[in-house]
Amino acid sequence: MQTTALAPAALLRVAQMNETDRLTAAAGTSGVELMQQAGGAVAHEVLRRWPKCRVSVLCGPGNNGGDGFVAARALADAGWPVRVALLGPAGALHGDAAHHAAHWLPAIEPLTPAAITDAELVIDAILGSGLRRPLEPVTAQTLAAAAERGLPVLAVDVPSGVFGDTGEAQGAIAAACTVTFTRKKPGHVLLPGRALCGDVVVADIGTPREVLGTIAVDTWENHPSLWHDELPVPKAAGNKYSRGHALLSGGYPMTGAARMAARAAARAGAGLTSIAVPPIALPIYAGALTSIMVHGIARTQDFTQLLGDKRYSALLIGPGAGVGEATRARALSMLATGRAVLLDADAISAFSGRLDQLSAAIRGPCVMTPHDGEFARVFDVAGDKLTRARRAARASGAIIVLKGADTVITAPDGRAVVNSNAPASLATAGSGDVLGGIILGLLAQGMDAFLAACAGVWLHGAAAADFGPGLIAEDLPDLLPGVLRRLDS
Repeated sequence: MQTTALAPAALLRVAQMNETDRLTAAAGTSGVELMQQAGGAVAHEVLRRWPKCRVSVLCGPGNNGGDGFVAARALADAGWPVRVALLGPAGALHGDAAHHAAHWLPAIEPLTPAAITDAELVIDAILGSGLRRPLEPVTAQTLAAAAERGLPVLAVDVPSGVFGDTGEAQGAIAAACTVTFTRKKPGHVLLPGRALCGDVVVADIGTPREVLGTIAVDTWENHPSLWHDELPVPKAAGNKYSRGHALLSGGYPMTGAARMAARAAARAGAGLTSIAVPPIALPIYAGALTSIMVHGIARTQDFTQLLGDKRYSALLIGPGAGVGEATRARALSMLATGRAVLLDADAISAFSGRLDQLSAAIRGPCVMTPHDGEFARVFDVAGDKLTRARRAARASGAIIVLKGADTVITAPDGRAVVNSNAPASLATAGSGDVLGGIILGLLAQGMDAFLAACAGVWLHGAAAADFGPGLIAEDLPDLLPGVLRRLDS
C-alpha cells in the first residue's frame, strides 16, 4: 500500500491537509494563490452543474470563507446574480481571506436567514473541516432555513457542521455536492458525514507531487488500487492444495450462516473448503453443500485433532456457532495453531469481558468482523468509529472489521481503511456471514490479513451493488466471479 498522499485513495486528516498547504506555500505557491484556485474550483462546479440562477454565498471568518469570496467573484464575473453574507464583521477577517474579501466590491450582508430569502442556490463556505464544536445559533438557523426551503446547497470542503476527521455532525444539512481539495478527508466517507456531503468532487488546486510525497498517510478509502496487486491468482502449475484449504466450524441448529460462509470462501478462490459440524447436523450440511467437504465432529478434542492437519491454511468460527464455552474453546484451539483465523458473530461474543484472554491467544494472523453490538461486548473503548476500531486493533493484536454502512478496517499498527461502496441492500440477514466467508477464502490462499479484509469488504459491496434491489445474502457468493472478472479486465 502506498503510504503517502500521492495515493488517490489516501484520506488526509485536517492537520495533514493544513501541513500540505503550509509546505505548498513554502515551495513557492502562496496562500492567496491556493485560495484563488480553491474558490475557482467551487465556481467551476457551480457553472457545470446548475443553470444561471440567484446564488447566496455564505462565508465564514476563516479560509473557508475566503474560498467563498473567490467563488462569488467568479460567478458574478460570469453574469450570475450573487449575494454574499458573512459570519461576523468583515474587519475580523485576516490573511488570505481578508485579501480576497477586499476584492468583493458589492455589499457584504450579515449571515442570517434573510440572506437566502431570494436564493435559488446556496454555497456553504461558512466553516471548514476543522470544526470541533457545535454551530453558532445564527449559522444553524440559516442552514436550517435553506433545508426547509429545499434549496440546493454546494458545500466548500465539508458541509458546515461536519467534523472532517470523524464524519460526526452537529447542525449540518445535506448538500447536493461538496467540493474539497487535493484529497478527501475521513469525514467525507464516514457516516453521517458521507450522507451529508452529496457528490464529493476532489479538486486539484496545484499541490505539488513533491509535497504530497512527504505526507505520511495511515487512512484510506477502500479501493482496489490498495490491494488488487495482492489478490491471489491461480497458477497454471498449481493445484487445489496450493490454492489453500479453508476450514469452518459449523453450528447447529442454525446451519444456514455457516453454509453461506463456506460457499463464499469457495467462490473467493479457496482450493478446498471444509466444514466441521455436530454429527446430528451432518445430513443437513451434506445435503446442501456439494463441493464443500463436511466432517461430523462431536467433541472439542476431536476438533483439536482435526486442526492437526496442517493443510488447513485458514480457519473460521462464529456463524451460527452459539455463544458459550464450547465456541470459545474451539476458537482458542484455532488461534493456538498460529494459522490465519477469522472470528465472527458468536465467536466474538463468546469473549465478552475476556479481552485479555483473547489477545493473549492470538499467535498468528487474526481477523475479527464485529458489528457494533458484538464490538461493545469485547472492547470497552470510546470515541468516533475510526478511533474505536484503531484502539481495538491495538488492544487485541487482530485486524478489526467494524461493520456497518461505513465499515472500518484497522490494523494493530494503526492503518485504517474506510469502505464506501456498500449499498443499503446489504442490511439483510446473513450478509455478514458471507463477508466472513469471502475474507476466509482470501486468507486461505495466503493473502495478507489486512489486505484480505479490505478486499473482502469491497468485493462484498460490489457484489451487492451488481445485484440491486431484492438482494438476499445467499445471492452474494454466486456474484463474486463477475466482480473478480471485472477487476481483471
